[in-house]
Amino acid sequence: MPYAAQTDMVARFGTEELIQLTDRSNAGAIDATVLDQALGDANAEIDLYLARYNPPLITVPPMLTVVACDIARYRLYDDVPTDAVRDRYNAAVAKLRDIAQGRIDLGLSDGTPVATGQPQIDAPDRIWSDATLKDYH
Repeated sequence: MPYAAQTDMVARFGTEELIQLTDRSNAGAIDATVLDQALGDANAEIDLYLARYNPPLITVPPMLTVVACDIARYRLYDDVPTDAVRDRYNAAVAKLRDIAQGRIDLGLSDGTPVATGQPQIDAPDRIWSDATLKDYH
């Protein structure tokens, strides 16, 4: 499930800004292909930080929608994002790092966090050992 959609981007940043960022053919409208690419890139970046929740998530917390929009907007600026856009992107990445390190809990009941600590091994007893191989030299 995507973390954000075109409607989320329009609600946060407005149609005019998204036209300026996506309309590469001067059609005067949001280019959904360009916007979807930026949103897809944002989803991929978020998934890297959410490994402990086994993405893709079934339920998207609203906080991740905001993070996805800020990342996608930053990606749309290509070469020279404004200071405000860069600051929002950096804050989004910092939030994702906090989630990855367990400082922020998403409170998801459908995600199964990966266990922390030592790995647990479930295997049958050893077949070959020094005792069973003592006669083979």
